[in-house]
Amino acid sequence: MAVGILLVTHEGIGNALLGVARRLLGALPLRAEALEVPFGGDPDALLAQASAALRRVDDGDGVLLLTDLYGASPSNLAARLARLGTPVRRVSALNLPMLLRVMNYAELPLEELPAIAAAGARNGVVLDEA
Repeated sequence: MAVGILLVTHEGIGNALLGVARRLLGALPLRAEALEVPFGGDPDALLAQASAALRRVDDGDGVLLLTDLYGASPSNLAARLARLGTPVRRVSALNLPMLLRVMNYAELPLEELPAIAAAGARNGVVLDEA
């Protein structure tokens, strides 16, 4: 079994990041899916969709929820998901380096992946002096 990955993002972000990750890595080592939250979407309807997505990516070892912007609708939806009973951990400020780093540490348990995700995001920021 392995941890599942669910990207909960604004429209146009989650599927794009997964698409790039698949192009770079080929088959992803962890089950991953994106749920893109439409602007003005119904929170209750979205919770049902998000819950179904959570179940699809969960192999029994829990799910890492990656959101794009802390405090925004996708992040708030992820917080509601975290209260449904499935073991989850949440990390915000999703970017491509974060996602790739998580995929490269697919063997780690859920408890360790948030730190790996955060390190990937931080280390992906490079100030180019050129």
